[in-house]
Amino acid sequence: MAKITQLSQLDLDGTYTYADYLTWQFDDALELIKGKIMLMSPAPNVSHQSISVHLTGILYQFFKHKDCRLFAAPFDVRLYDKNKSGTSDQAIYTVVQPDLCVICDTNKLDTQGCLGSPDWIIEILSKGNSKKEMQIKYELYQENGVLEYWLVYPVEQAVYQFTLDATTQKYGLFKMYSGVDKANSYIFPDLEIDLQEVFAE
Repeated sequence: MAKITQLSQLDLDGTYTYADYLTWQFDDALELIKGKIMLMSPAPNVSHQSISVHLTGILYQFFKHKDCRLFAAPFDVRLYDKNKSGTSDQAIYTVVQPDLCVICDTNKLDTQGCLGSPDWIIEILSKGNSKKEMQIKYELYQENGVLEYWLVYPVEQAVYQFTLDATTQKYGLFKMYSGVDKANSYIFPDLEIDLQEVFAE
């Protein structure tokens, strides 16, 4: 089999597994969603990175003496259909790289990243990727049981907080925060985040 060293060697309409993903030797950032290639945005801009660094610092301080673990992109999260597929690299068709994620079941962690759903995912929108985050990943995280999902809007300085209903297994919009609010995690209620600090350049 020829080495894949350029994105152009792949069929963007093809279906791939995590095993394929691991063999690719190029710099283009991408994710796999149910076997389909999803190109990621170019390198995040200063605003995106500033928000990510502020959130990482706050969450690191909160979780550093707790059992849950915080990870920031690039970090592979492999999601799989518990009813249909196994957990081998050849049987996994979805791998994403959330901006930030919190994982409390450390049995999900291995040398390659996370195998299974994080408890909390935060995605910071960049120009050109809002449709992906709002639609495709919303549905993906919902069906995989991610308990809490935040969408952070840098330009609007807003956060949309979605939580998973235990009965329906569907997301509901729990709260919307502006850039001057203090936000609380739903599943970690002791964690308060000053969004003025997060959105400060």
